[in-house]
Amino acid sequence: MRAPYFSPALFRFLRQLKRHNDRDWFARNRERYEQDVREPLLRLIAESAEPLARISPAVNADPRPMGGSMFRIWRDTRFSKDKTPFKTHAAAHFRHRAGRDVHAPGFYLHLEPGNVFFGAGIWHPDKEALDAIRRGIVENAALWKRITKGRAFCRACYWDGDSAKRVPAGIDPRHPLIEDLLRKDFTVLAEVPEKDALRADFLDRFVRFCGAVSGLNAFLARSLSLDW
Repeated sequence: MRAPYFSPALFRFLRQLKRHNDRDWFARNRERYEQDVREPLLRLIAESAEPLARISPAVNADPRPMGGSMFRIWRDTRFSKDKTPFKTHAAAHFRHRAGRDVHAPGFYLHLEPGNVFFGAGIWHPDKEALDAIRRGIVENAALWKRITKGRAFCRACYWDGDSAKRVPAGIDPRHPLIEDLLRKDFTVLAEVPEKDALRADFLDRFVRFCGAVSGLNAFLARSLSLDW
């Protein structure tokens, strides 16, 4: 039987990091970060590659510790008033293989004390990508409804992200899918109890989520002339 990826030590470290978010504390506890957070997450990423490839060969699960699917623990504070140096969560983004060069759909995993969730879709697409997705919804309305209004999809996730307050130019305000056409983010989430992240079947649960919402990513990718 597969061993759990994560232990309570992961959330214990992150809770303490939130209370002691400074470089000196992190330096003294770096071994704990590597043992309890980084290495287990890299193992999960590595072992997710095969099942995610069965969902879509376009998804990239990259277990490199730098430049791969795992987000760095260090915050970019250059343009932020908050100068605390470290993120208080661990996360991984399973990008579309075109995702470093263009806006593209992917999967996301977030581990934070009291806030564990799975995600999928596209966050903050640029204007060209957003226009293409909206055009895809208008031109393929029946397929969009079949994907996003189905029982399995609605059970698996909920919509998240920002929406426009005004109807974009060229969009019929009476369109039956106007709520979707107003979206500025096409992202869905599924919340997971913290204790479930410590179970041996946590990766299986994540992969099931990815499979359940894969139709959304496929639609978004094809709207952007990408494979899936």
